[in-house]
Amino acid sequence: MAKNRPNHIAKPVFPGGLTAMKKFVAEHLKYPEKALAAKVEGTVLIRYSLDYRGKVVDAKVKKGLGHGCDQEAIRVVKLMRWTVPQDRKKKVRIHQDINIHFKLPKAKKLTVKQPTAKATAARPASSMQITYTSTGKIKGTVTQKDNSKDKTDGGGSYSYTINW
Repeated sequence: MAKNRPNHIAKPVFPGGLTAMKKFVAEHLKYPEKALAAKVEGTVLIRYSLDYRGKVVDAKVKKGLGHGCDQEAIRVVKLMRWTVPQDRKKKVRIHQDINIHFKLPKAKKLTVKQPTAKATAARPASSMQITYTSTGKIKGTVTQKDNSKDKTDGGGSYSYTINW
């Protein structure tokens, strides 16, 4: 073995580590409409190549799902930028694999809160009353038959009843 020949090449690192990479994928991954309609979920295995600057130059699907998931996984992988340690100024291409997981989003259930026993005892079941009270004097423009302006309006209260 030659003296100056390296025994290994340092692996590229995603800035921020594994948790930052997972967060990046989660933020940029958009579930394809075709996959949502077909209710497809699973894992896409992507093999990608990094150049010496840490840019993804090639990405291929090794194991796919179809329904647009493969193309979306490739799109997200191509957005990634890696930090490649420079060993002895060697410009090498590095190949790595990544799993991109597609999991269907949980359906949101619409819940209607039922009134508690105290609330139903305090008011009738079919109506609700809201009262607004205004205090003080409010200056404003009031248009009347004589077209006078800058009238002063006193405070008052308003009452609304909502029936359902």
